[in-house]
Amino acid sequence: MGRIDEAIIDVLRQNGRITYKKLASLVHLSQSPCQQRVRKLERLGVIRGYGAFIDEKRLSPGLSLLVLVGLSEGKGLSAQKAFEAVVGACPQIIECQLISGALDYSLRMRCRDMEHFRSLTERWLDSTELHIEKLAAYPELAVIKHSSTHLGIE
Repeated sequence: MGRIDEAIIDVLRQNGRITYKKLASLVHLSQSPCQQRVRKLERLGVIRGYGAFIDEKRLSPGLSLLVLVGLSEGKGLSAQKAFEAVVGACPQIIECQLISGALDYSLRMRCRDMEHFRSLTERWLDSTELHIEKLAAYPELAVIKHSSTHLGIE
């Protein structure tokens, strides 16, 4: 991937709805080669899709949480797969990352209220398939920064 492709990606991170004409002018290409590069990045899976940033609080009142989950040691891949299947089927989970360190997963969740969150997590903790050993929840007080821009990794 060259500098022009990186420039295209940086612009699309800022505005996925930009026209090819405007995008081409920003990355110093003509429209047709710019469009070809975008389509190639899509085919290669570098660009997986386009979306919108949703203000969840305006959409519906509720509770946003960061949840850290640790699975029982020694349960291996089957416990991971079972947990990831539950995560994939749970609409309240907005994001999930497999992390390293003392815990295994970081979840970003949106629930109606604390009782709703509690009922979800009680089901998880009662499940013999999931092997959850630790679960810590941190309610979100405010969003300080939300960005999809390039992180500057050189």
